[in-house]
Amino acid sequence: MHNRTDFDLSRHEQFSGKNMKYYDEETKEKFTPFVIETSAGASRSFMAFLVDAYREEEVPSAEGAMEMRVMMKLNPKLAPIKAAIFPLVNRDGMPEFAHKLETDLRSHLRVFYDDSGAVGRRYRRQDEIGTPYCITIDSQTLQDQTVTVRDRDTMVQERVASANLKDYLIKKLS
Repeated sequence: MHNRTDFDLSRHEQFSGKNMKYYDEETKEKFTPFVIETSAGASRSFMAFLVDAYREEEVPSAEGAMEMRVMMKLNPKLAPIKAAIFPLVNRDGMPEFAHKLETDLRSHLRVFYDDSGAVGRRYRRQDEIGTPYCITIDSQTLQDQTVTVRDRDTMVQERVASANLKDYLIKKLS
């Protein structure tokens, strides 16, 4: 936003010879109005969303010490990736279950599959890019067909039946 004062209209008046003054009936004065130049657009709005969403907070680590967590607390409607899917380990049928879940969800939501590194690091990577929900496939999943859904903002984990996961996420995201 720029306050251009009366510069623009004064210069226009000077070079065009046209009177750009305004007459105020109440005060009986003539004056050249000031111009306030506003600017809006996708890039400025996007930057405002990013600045508003950026957070740093201390959270307990797996070892019990405090560590800094960086996250993009984007409104879930604005988050480019709605959910990330993690098999806890790359064996015992967990990757296959995770890929099937990814395929089922992909036609309804933008999802991301990640099987690299420790699950805590995967959570942190998704926190940093603003993914609102992370879904972990573990040994209990193979027994009872439930998955762990972790909320980015609260870090609360909840067990959800994999058959109900699509509806659960859509409800949370709306």
